[in-house]
Amino acid sequence: MCLMRTLIQECVAGIPPLVEAAARQEGQNPRDFARAVARGHVVIPANPMRPHRISAIGNGCRVKVNVNVGTSGERCDPALEKEKAQAAITNGTDTLMDLSTGGDLEIVRKIVLSFDIPVGTVPVYEAVRRAGNAIDLSADLLFTVIREHCRQGVDFLTLHCGVNREALASLKSDPRILPVVSRGGAFHVAWMEHSGEENPLFSEFDYLLEILAEHEVVASLGDGMRPGCLQDADRHAKTVEYLNLGRLSNRALEEGVQRMVEGPGHIPFDQIGYNVRMIKELTNDAPLYLLGPLVTDIAPGYDHLVAAIGGVEACRHGADFLCMVSPSEHLALPLVGDIIEGTRAAKISAHIGDLIRGMDGFKMPRERQMADARRRLDWKEQFALSLFPDAARSIHARDGELDTCSMCGDLCAVKMMQEIFRTKK
Repeated sequence: MCLMRTLIQECVAGIPPLVEAAARQEGQNPRDFARAVARGHVVIPANPMRPHRISAIGNGCRVKVNVNVGTSGERCDPALEKEKAQAAITNGTDTLMDLSTGGDLEIVRKIVLSFDIPVGTVPVYEAVRRAGNAIDLSADLLFTVIREHCRQGVDFLTLHCGVNREALASLKSDPRILPVVSRGGAFHVAWMEHSGEENPLFSEFDYLLEILAEHEVVASLGDGMRPGCLQDADRHAKTVEYLNLGRLSNRALEEGVQRMVEGPGHIPFDQIGYNVRMIKELTNDAPLYLLGPLVTDIAPGYDHLVAAIGGVEACRHGADFLCMVSPSEHLALPLVGDIIEGTRAAKISAHIGDLIRGMDGFKMPRERQMADARRRLDWKEQFALSLFPDAARSIHARDGELDTCSMCGDLCAVKMMQEIFRTKK
């Protein structure tokens, strides 16, 4: 195991500067925040190999947003991925993930790592590309790629450690319409089926923790068995993976390795609260990172809105970290416009989550300020307070510079009330 103390171990002994800075950023007491990190309730993805701005995730923190970028085998344009990453940051993402599977993967990763923001990857993607296919993957190659990503400055890694032979057996005994929709999960299932052996990320989990501890990289325990449609939400494989992730989460914490947990996929709206609370309970309240949840399967082209709806409900029950879903989800590799729309939808969902958690300045001052600005018909102030000022300004300007919006015009209720109450006063 690594001879240097990990951030969790440092927090047991005191308040590291990184933790103090993160606490101040989140408006929290540094000593309490250090305790939260030590207990695994907060993670701070910050690989020492690459300095960047802080983004703490978990209890007492604002709900954070991640945006996925990356090439595919069908479309590989590093310049496009750089543009997409910049668009995500401009629109407020807190982290980036490089999910590249096509072209020179290291070049794209270096581009994404050049931004001043925490970055995550899924190492099994590159490992499978190097092996040629999933069934020819070896444990040595997978761990080699994991170590390389850590050394290159990646801050958090999605690792499908809970996709083990027990989860595979449950998938077979309780079949689903869409057996596995996670790309990483599918790779591990294919490898286990071909080799007859256990997933090395599960069987050699202690070795994995040594690598992560050495480089102070956060383990994002992936949801490889997440359901891919509403009808699969109550099948057993997902629950077996939850139990695995609970055990592995606690094991990581014992070794001083920061970890968060991913889940839960496509599930009906009324099941979100139950699933979020179950994951939180099984993982000792580890930070929860989720895509969606997606609460309907029949809105392709608008899945960013579907995910935003599910994300708000997930935040209400304790989710901490929302992964952007773009309008092109299930359809195509996202373009810049898709990234912008998806990021904005996720940011709105996260902001509503902050309101639910009482994190918007504790008494919603920005919401109150917006109400006052609307009462005064102060458009400049309204734009300044908007989550996306340029979008609001451009829409208002469509019909010229008006005192009111063009929807009501001279019949504006707000202006009418101004005149009535000014007269009475």
